[in-house]
Amino acid sequence: MKTKKNQAVTHISGLSAPMMINDIDTDIIIPAQHLTQTSKSGYGQHAFARLKQADPDFVLNQSRYQGAKVLITGANFGCGSSREHAVWAIQELGFAAIIAPSYADIFSNNARKNGLVLIEQPMDICQQLANHSKVSLQVMEIDLLKSQAKTPHLNFDFEINPFFQHCITQGHSELDYLMTHHAAIAEHKNQATNQQLFIHFPERSGANS
Repeated sequence: MKTKKNQAVTHISGLSAPMMINDIDTDIIIPAQHLTQTSKSGYGQHAFARLKQADPDFVLNQSRYQGAKVLITGANFGCGSSREHAVWAIQELGFAAIIAPSYADIFSNNARKNGLVLIEQPMDICQQLANHSKVSLQVMEIDLLKSQAKTPHLNFDFEINPFFQHCITQGHSELDYLMTHHAAIAEHKNQATNQQLFIHFPERSGANS
């Protein structure tokens, strides 16, 4: 069985967009009324619709941040419902990575499955990055192999899930990873098949005569 290989991603380079708001939930990322597609596409145009409509100066309404690759935001990002559409919408906007102090667990899992890089940094680091992005356009370089990121103003290391790091830098999905161990899986299956298993049932006491 062959699977379609994903594009390997070892570096992310691009503008960062500052959106320092805590507790952004998945309904803010992609409102429920827009969950009408049958594919992963079509959500980007509705992403953060409420924030865009409420504030003409909202960061994603500003042309200077169009094409940004890194989103810098507040704590508990992606809380709320488990909708995977939130990740798809963010990716369709062009973001390849998010930097925040913390993320909701289910959102984190959905992000890993779809190749969206989530980087955790303390609030003060996130705020510094956001401030620099507001003052002048800030290009960020993220090295996924070395787990390092740098900007003209600040460099920092970050932790990344080792399994996710392997998959994204090798261009593997979770299924791809399993298939790289196909020979070992087949051998284990053969050993299990060849092994004779005996199940002994205890004798019933007081059986009817």
